Amino acid sequence: MVGETLQKVSVALDNRQWDQAVTLFRQAVNTNVEKAEMFYWTSVDKSLEVSSRIGRELAAYYKKSRSYDKAYLFYKELLQKSPNDVNCLVSCAEMEVCRGRESEALETYRKVLSLDADNLAANIFIGNYLYLKAEREKKQLEADYKKISAPTRMQYARYRNGLSDVFTNSYGKAKAYLQRVLQVFPSMEAGNTLEKIKKMELELK
Repeated sequence: MVGETLQKVSVALDNRQWDQAVTLFRQAVNTNVEKAEMFYWTSVDKSLEVSSRIGRELAAYYKKSRSYDKAYLFYKELLQKSPNDVNCLVSCAEMEVCRGRESEALETYRKVLSLDADNLAANIFIGNYLYLKAEREKKQLEADYKKISAPTRMQYARYRNGLSDVFTNSYGKAKAYLQRVLQVFPSMEAGNTLEKIKKMELELK
């Protein structure tokens, strides 16, 4: 049955009936994704503009079915043709997170913000990423300071300076991204994190 559907996709492509080709291909993907993917690689002319729409059907299917490696492969493939496609970049970053590649996702989300400064997903991710980084740095500073049984004034000053640096370089940057989130969307989570940062700011003064 999927063979017949894919044959109809070929006919629709030959007749330049792009919408029909995409609809039929979506049916084929939902029936047998392996055969549909093989068809994409072997029978779709990648120079056609519609090839990106067809590839997007596979990317979306694999993303929905949590086949993150496969979905990532297709989003990267799509980005080769449209490197500044914001939606595709966001999906690619999501797959990077799901594959445990947070540092790669950070770079992808930075690119998203260079194209769309108010992008919600990118601001949320980078804000939270920097906040968690700051939390780790702060805990390390506190743990190191607690190891000193009788700290001198110089050691205490160094500790306070360290906290101040963490606030400026990580908490402060996280704050800027999370504030942008609230300008776009009333996120309770972002609001709570900002409250924690504000409280810490007061403690450091």
